[in-house]
Amino acid sequence: MPCRCGSHSTIRDDQTGDLVCSKCYTILDFDNYEAQIGGITGPTGTNIHIGYAGTGSLFSYKDRKIYQAKTLIHEFALRLDITYSESDITSMIDEITDGEFGEGDWFNVLIGACSYVVMRRDKKFFPAAEVAKAVGCDIYELGRMIARVVKFLKLSLPEISIAGLFEREFNNYMNRKNVAEDKKEMMMKQGIFLVNCAVKWSLTTGRRPLPVVAAVMAFVAELNAVDGLKIEDVAEHVHAVVSTCKLRYKELLAALVRVAQVLPWGKDISVKNVVKYAPFVIQYMELKSMEVPGGGGERVEPFDMEDVISECLQKVAAYGNDENLSNGDSQYFEVRNRSDFPTLSSDNDGNNLKLSHECLSLIYSTFSNEVDAEKLNGQSGQIHVRKRRGLEPYTCQDWWSGKSELSKKLLLKQILEKEVGFDMMPPSFIAGCKANERRRQKIKAAKVRINKIVDPSSAGSDGSDNLNSSEVACGGKKRKRRQASEIDWEDFVIEALLLHRVKEEDIEKGHYRALLGLYVFNSGTI
Repeated sequence: MPCRCGSHSTIRDDQTGDLVCSKCYTILDFDNYEAQIGGITGPTGTNIHIGYAGTGSLFSYKDRKIYQAKTLIHEFALRLDITYSESDITSMIDEITDGEFGEGDWFNVLIGACSYVVMRRDKKFFPAAEVAKAVGCDIYELGRMIARVVKFLKLSLPEISIAGLFEREFNNYMNRKNVAEDKKEMMMKQGIFLVNCAVKWSLTTGRRPLPVVAAVMAFVAELNAVDGLKIEDVAEHVHAVVSTCKLRYKELLAALVRVAQVLPWGKDISVKNVVKYAPFVIQYMELKSMEVPGGGGERVEPFDMEDVISECLQKVAAYGNDENLSNGDSQYFEVRNRSDFPTLSSDNDGNNLKLSHECLSLIYSTFSNEVDAEKLNGQSGQIHVRKRRGLEPYTCQDWWSGKSELSKKLLLKQILEKEVGFDMMPPSFIAGCKANERRRQKIKAAKVRINKIVDPSSAGSDGSDNLNSSEVACGGKKRKRRQASEIDWEDFVIEALLLHRVKEEDIEKGHYRALLGLYVFNSGTI
C-alpha cells in the first residue's frame, strides 16, 4: 500500500520496529493493526450497558424484554398514581404471561386491564375511562381485555360503588376550588345521597356511571351556589361525554320533579324551577328514607311549620308584592279552627307541629286559592302578613341533616331496600317499550299500504284510507301527519321485510340490518 506522498519505498525503524516511509518517514498504520476480536486466545469484549444486548452483555433478549416491561409498568403506575399497587400489577401480569411479559400495544392494554382489576379487587374506586386514557387505548378494547383477565384468573370482582366513584371524583375536583371544608363535606354527603337515589331510580341501569356522577356534581354545586363548576368542566374531568352528562342531568331533574308531586305545592314544580324547590324535595326524601319499613297505622310525619310559611312567602314574592308586606293581621297564616284540620297535632307548648299530607295540602291549597283569587280581583296589594319571631327564611344548613343512611356508601341491595318516595322503571326500558310500540304502528301502516296495492278494491271498503291522516304514536305523543310525511326509510325497510314474510315479532325488535341480511340479501352483511 503506497504512502500518502505516493512513495512505495519503506524502511523499518531499528528502535521501535515500526514500518515507515523512506521518503517522508511517515509511520504506516496498517502494519501495526491489532484485531480486537474475542476468542480463546484473544482479549475479551467490553460490556456495553446492563439491560441491552451486545458483545459481552449480561442480558439476553428475554431479560431485556422483562426489564423494559417492568419499566413500562412503573411508568403507567406513576401516571395513574397507583405506585402502591405496582407489585400486585406486576405479579398479575407475570402469572398471566407465564413470566414472559411482552411488548407492543397489546401489552399496554394488558397493563391497564390488570391495573383496573387490582384496584377493583381491593375495593378501590377507579374509572375505566381514566385507565384507557392513561395507556392510550380505546375504552372498549380495555373492557374486552379486562373481561379476558377476569376469566383467565377466575376472579369474582365486587360490585362497582357509584357513590365511591363520586367521592373520588368530587375530592379530586374540589381540591382545586376554594371552598370551606365544612361546606365541602356537606356537599359530599348530599351528592352521595343523590347518587344513591339515582341508583334507586334506575338511572344507572345498563349505563356508564361517570355521566351520572358528573350530573350530580353539577347539581350539588348549583344547589349550594358554588361558582365555576359547570357540567362541561366536570364532564372533561371525569372523562365523560358532555352530551351524555347533560342528558343524565335532565333525567335527574325529571326524577326530582316526579318525587315533588306528593308535596302540597308539587303541581307548581317543573324541571325549570326544581333547583329552587330542591331543599324541600330532598328534605322530604331524606325523611322518607329514615322511615321504619312496615310501620302500621296512619303515617304522620313531623313537619316544621316554618317550611310552609317560607314557601308561602316565596309564592307571595313571586307575585311581586314583597314591598307591600306589613305587620298587619293575615288570614292566610292563621290556623283559625283546629277542627278545620283534624290531622293537626302538636305538643303542649305548640312547638314541633306534626302535619299529615292531607292537612298540609289543605293549608297550602287554601292559601294558594285565596291569593290567586285576590290577584284576579286586583286586591293583591292589600295582602298583609304577621311576622312572628322565629319565622326567618331557611338557610342551607336548616333543611339538610345528613342523618339518612343513603348519605353513606351502601351496597345495591341496601339501596333498593330504602324508600325515597318514588320508584321508577329504568329509562332505557321505558324507551325500548315506546320504540316497540312505534314500530308496531309502523308495521300496521305498512301492511295497510301493501294490502292497498295488492287489492285496491278492498282497501277503500274497510276504511283503511283514513290512515293517510291517522294518529301515529311517536315518543309517547300522538301527532296527525299526512301520509307523505309519515313514510321514511324505516317504513320502506319494514315493507321489504313484510314482503319477504319476516315475522312481525322479529321486526318489532328493530334489528333491521340483521334481518335484511338474513331474509332479503341472504348474507350476514348489507
